Amino acid sequence: MQRTNYSSGSKWEHVIGYSRAVKVGNLVEVTGTVASGDDGKVVGKDDPYAQTKYIYEKIEAVLIRAGATMKDVIRVRMFVTDISRWQEYGKAHSEFFRDIRPCNTMVEVNALIEADYLIEIEATAIINPQTP
Repeated sequence: MQRTNYSSGSKWEHVIGYSRAVKVGNLVEVTGTVASGDDGKVVGKDDPYAQTKYIYEKIEAVLIRAGATMKDVIRVRMFVTDISRWQEYGKAHSEFFRDIRPCNTMVEVNALIEADYLIEIEATAIINPQTP
């Protein structure tokens, strides 16, 4: 099966050795994504809703590049630094997935790569050839 790597252009992809997303056949895996803007600065500092929404917009953009949509997402993994704010993360999540309803996991972690990141999200999509 053919493998296609999708880059975000981040310098860290080459340094660490990862891709924004990898597509093999009709499977697309999106790497852990944080609310880092094009300028490298955090988007939505201390705002779980804003960070989550921004991350899903980034995930949606790379899925489209890979020939998928949010409707193709079957699994989401959310790593959060304060699970007591789950409703704020969940509000943004539901704006993208209320009707799609993929499998979802939310886990509290001690820290993410930078202190201002409140959430990191991974997604898995399977492209359905019948999806319009």
